Amino acid sequence: MHTMWKGTISFGLVNIPVKLHAATENKDVKLRQLHDECQSPIKYEKVCPVCDREVKQEEIVRAYEYAKNKFVVLSDEDLAEIQQEHGEKAVEIVDFVQLEEIDPIYFEKSYYMSPNEGGAKAYTLLREALQETGKIGVARMMIRSKEQLAAIRVYRNTLVAETIHYPDEVRDVKDVPNVPAETDIPEKELATAKMLIDQLSTEFDPEKYQDQYRVQLLELIEAKKNNEEVTTAKDKTAPTNVTNLMEALEASLDRAKQEAPEKAATKKKTIIKKDTNDVAEVQEEKSTKKLTKPKSPVKKKKETKKKA
Repeated sequence: MHTMWKGTISFGLVNIPVKLHAATENKDVKLRQLHDECQSPIKYEKVCPVCDREVKQEEIVRAYEYAKNKFVVLSDEDLAEIQQEHGEKAVEIVDFVQLEEIDPIYFEKSYYMSPNEGGAKAYTLLREALQETGKIGVARMMIRSKEQLAAIRVYRNTLVAETIHYPDEVRDVKDVPNVPAETDIPEKELATAKMLIDQLSTEFDPEKYQDQYRVQLLELIEAKKNNEEVTTAKDKTAPTNVTNLMEALEASLDRAKQEAPEKAATKKKTIIKKDTNDVAEVQEEKSTKKLTKPKSPVKKKKETKKKA
């Protein structure tokens, strides 16, 4: 049996080294959630809504929200200091009472206690003393960073720690709505109800009770499995560089095909425009040369001869 905790039980000057083991286990059938499209398990991630990214475990701190969006941050060192002050590995018995004095509503979870090395004799001493007196011990203990109130009692020759709720953890029965007040019940109806209770009265045998829903659910799962009504989750395939390269080349080729007609039309317009500009430039150049053409030398010679 797995040991979940090691420490000591103390009452008076007696210290008993013990180990703690879970006495119960959850037998609920756990159902996973799959994506209907590909039958793959749903993955949950811790995401910061402000930074918009997944947060690693080492980036997470604990805090108490004392008002809306207002927190008091508590470091691991802060919590460890409090745990040390309260004796993290100690079970301190503070009172002895009758088990019948504790209403079952206070009970929470059960743990078996076994003697650790060198603690067998003291363990036996406490067990026999509780059996002889018919009492149970009320103790304080730290389990999973929480101080618990516990009842130390004997169950089938083994010490058991039953964690119990503190009074402020049990809601007031007066807050339960629609509970009828005491009314007069006809004597005949009451007698019939008592008779029915007498007929169904028996000794408590836990072996006769079963979780019928869990049994039927497991039978249904087994039947589907035998009929091969099963599915296999697909692994996410990481694309290779070759795949990426081929996809990039194909995408580039498709894009080039789509852009080719547009480029051709644009090029044609540019050539026409360029030719038009060239013609205009040639005409403008001819016109400029015509205006700036020098006078003929022959004409100048004739004018010189006339003056003589």
